[in-house]
Amino acid sequence: MREDHIMNTDSFAAIFGIIEQIRRRHPLVHCLTNNVVKNFTANTLLALDAAPAMIEDPQEAFEFAALADALLINVGTLTESFMTTARSAVSSAVAAGKPWVLDPVAVGVVEKRTLFARELLEKKPTLIRGNASEVIALSGRSGKGRGVDSGDTAASALNAAKLLAQSYESTVLITGEVDYITDGKQVATCRNGHRLMTRVTGVGCVQGALAAACAAVALDPFSAAVATALIMAVSGELAAEQSKLPGSYQIALLDALSTVDLPTLSKMAKIELL
Repeated sequence: MREDHIMNTDSFAAIFGIIEQIRRRHPLVHCLTNNVVKNFTANTLLALDAAPAMIEDPQEAFEFAALADALLINVGTLTESFMTTARSAVSSAVAAGKPWVLDPVAVGVVEKRTLFARELLEKKPTLIRGNASEVIALSGRSGKGRGVDSGDTAASALNAAKLLAQSYESTVLITGEVDYITDGKQVATCRNGHRLMTRVTGVGCVQGALAAACAAVALDPFSAAVATALIMAVSGELAAEQSKLPGSYQIALLDALSTVDLPTLSKMAKIELL
């Protein structure tokens, strides 16, 4: 099927419109994320007209996760305290029927975080966002991750992503030069993006917060995951038109996230159902 035909389907029109739903509904996203990216994460959500919150006390997190519109769990800087809070927040979000996102940062590299991420899988995350090596390791296979960097291609992780999606009733977004999205049945790709996105720390992590915002307003997790890939990647391209160096690029990316809209996504999207 031709890409230009696919782009005109009702399902893709709904995906493009998720950005407008975020701006209209201002979803409150509870972010339990790593220390490196907290400020960037909050600013990303604010740029999208979503509302960030970072409640880290276990008791407060339990109460707040049920009130928020979505929850993000990013295991980047793992501690015993974080694990206690994450368990509490996830249990509360699941009980309240709220969508939640798992970002398995550096899973497969260190055993403790790998085991913890797999423990959280049992709570059936709405959406899993990770690079190829993280997704492969999360599925129980051996990836080629080096710290937070992937040594595998997104395409090579597709079977692992399908297994995760089917086993845990989740949708998986594999990020890379080409992003792959699957709910275990459908598969989509997004070929937007820019190399400078890999030169700024935390772009992948803040995409997890974007995924939570999308999941809070989308009709289904698959649409939310495709929108997540598209919004971030198109914004990355727009930012590169304004800045060619990493320092200013981060600011340009926030600016692009604040202005990207449905017509721009429709025009620039390089997404396809496989």
